[in-house]
Amino acid sequence: MSVSPGGPDLASLSTLDDPVRRRLYEIVIRHTGPVGRDEAASAAGIGRALAVYHLDKLVESGLLSASYQRPGGRTGPGAGRPAKVYARSDREFAVTVPPREYELAARLLVQAVEADASGRSRAALAQAAHRLGTELGSASRSGQDVLGQDVPGQDVQSVLAQQGYEPDRGGDGVIRLRNCPFHQLAERHRELVCGMNLALVEGLVEGLGTGGWRPVLDPRPGHCCVAIGGEGAPRKGAAPQERIHDHDRFTR
Repeated sequence: MSVSPGGPDLASLSTLDDPVRRRLYEIVIRHTGPVGRDEAASAAGIGRALAVYHLDKLVESGLLSASYQRPGGRTGPGAGRPAKVYARSDREFAVTVPPREYELAARLLVQAVEADASGRSRAALAQAAHRLGTELGSASRSGQDVLGQDVPGQDVQSVLAQQGYEPDRGGDGVIRLRNCPFHQLAERHRELVCGMNLALVEGLVEGLGTGGWRPVLDPRPGHCCVAIGGEGAPRKGAAPQERIHDHDRFTR
């Protein structure tokens, strides 16, 4: 959604101008689960009272959501008083000046591709996504500093982060993406958008030339539909369409 200057979304995002509040917000969104007040304060290096003040302000602005959990997940008598915890809000914010409706254009284009019974538009979309991914990866492989000297290229995770995927490499070595940059479109057009997403990430990995990485469709709750496994990682058993349809029962 795009909003005009002075709208509520702009006011919400402006709360991140405060460096302490922004640091707390980043701490919370980096966690896969809710974050408690003490944990957030410790990670930010500030007092608990100050952390509580800013965390609650982030909830008021709609950037975070709050809930209550018992310590250690315990329940029943003697389990302790439920503690307030914070997580990223499901709301999305977008501000353009002047207002633009790029999402509306994207929805129209996606619907046009889906309406093409011949499948040629789908193939062209996959090719375009792969080509763009390759260009992004190639541009990130190496560069030059202000003196014209070569600088080291970027790795897969840093480039994915720049594109808004919020990559997180787990203990199994698989890079999972905690955010889908095309979330709203994917909610309405799962199969088409996830296929496009996979082609884009495949091209990005290819363009980086790092080798050893294999993007696959592996939808999970709260994650992008694409995961990137290391060399030798097994391919998933289900066909891409089946895995995408399985993902329809999940919500973020």
